[in-house]
Amino acid sequence: MPELKTVALFFLTALAEIVGCYLPYLWLREGKSVWLLIPGTLSLVAFVWLLTLHPTAVGRVYAAYGGVYITMAIIWLWAVNGIRPSLWDVVGTAIALLGMAVIMFAPRGN
Repeated sequence: MPELKTVALFFLTALAEIVGCYLPYLWLREGKSVWLLIPGTLSLVAFVWLLTLHPTAVGRVYAAYGGVYITMAIIWLWAVNGIRPSLWDVVGTAIALLGMAVIMFAPRGN
């Protein structure tokens, strides 16, 4: 079960980062309210805090996190932007998640 907890924490971390970047984007590119910067900032603070909760070396966390971030970005593309992922988006996401799993869950002799 620790693997499931780790993956869930990765997805929550990625969501916090994407929201923290998307809200300022809405202000800068879409002309939305400057007040979006407040929840955007809080989301990025949550992102940084969530990164500290991961149970392994920070370099390994950052490397593995990339695979989950890619997955969350493709989900965001579909759920928020309304753009259905292509077959190649799905294949790339699967490869990224496989890489994350190898990095985080491979047996280590240390």
